Amino acid sequence: MADSKKSIKEMSFLDHLEELRWLLVRSSIFILSGGVVAFIFSDFIFDKIIFAPKKSDFITYQFFCKLAQKFNFDRSFCLQDLPFEIQNRTMDGQFSVLIWTCISAGFIIAVPFILWEIWKFISPALYKNEKKYARLFIVVSSFLFFLGVIFGYYVITPLSINFLANLQVSEIVKNQIDINSYIGLVKTTSIACGLVFELPIIIYFLSVLGLVSPQFLRQYRKYAIVLILIIAAIITPPDVVSQIIVSIPLLILYEVSIYISYFVTKKKNKEIAEGKNKEVQ
Repeated sequence: MADSKKSIKEMSFLDHLEELRWLLVRSSIFILSGGVVAFIFSDFIFDKIIFAPKKSDFITYQFFCKLAQKFNFDRSFCLQDLPFEIQNRTMDGQFSVLIWTCISAGFIIAVPFILWEIWKFISPALYKNEKKYARLFIVVSSFLFFLGVIFGYYVITPLSINFLANLQVSEIVKNQIDINSYIGLVKTTSIACGLVFELPIIIYFLSVLGLVSPQFLRQYRKYAIVLILIIAAIITPPDVVSQIIVSIPLLILYEVSIYISYFVTKKKNKEIAEGKNKEVQ
């Protein structure tokens, strides 16, 4: 513990900035490397992943259609074709889309490596017994991020596309969607959900630093629920079913975060008590 604190004191503000600079440099290299891999498989990424929610046989539409038929719900997901076309409206539009999509995919691929760099940056502020959880941190954080990306891609994205594609203010207006708008919806929704699913990890570090406690999280649970419902209303189409579908995993993550904070706080209090007992002896 003393060695950890000593190493922090020895590092000046400029040293921390230098470490942060190299973190950003190495993370950028990882993202660009992932982007190169994405470029090699760009045909698969565009045809089988990005444009898959445009097709009526997408797995999410099939699932919700069967669910609607079974329980006699709204059957808007039982569709033959989505009523919109994707168009490119600028000369360099497709080239720009290709590059930025590969970079976005590169970021998703590079997340475990970026998390490792973040861990190395913050590890000097941790105690020796906390540093041994590096591998667990990388695995859990990466798992939660990819789980969030999958949730955003398979749940929120098709819900949004289905609603927005079928929304029509007048029969005169035809939906001819710009490719940047469509891809922006897919990648922004997926990456945003991946980041939101990191909530338990964020709560863990806030608890380690003593900035939040399980009592605090329980006390403000009702406000958190309202906030989650607002977030769900913003990132989903304006219908109750979609908002509930999105809210459920967010509420589960919040409850999990409370338990994480509880165990972290309990362990810290135990270590403090043991330290005091040693001093008395």
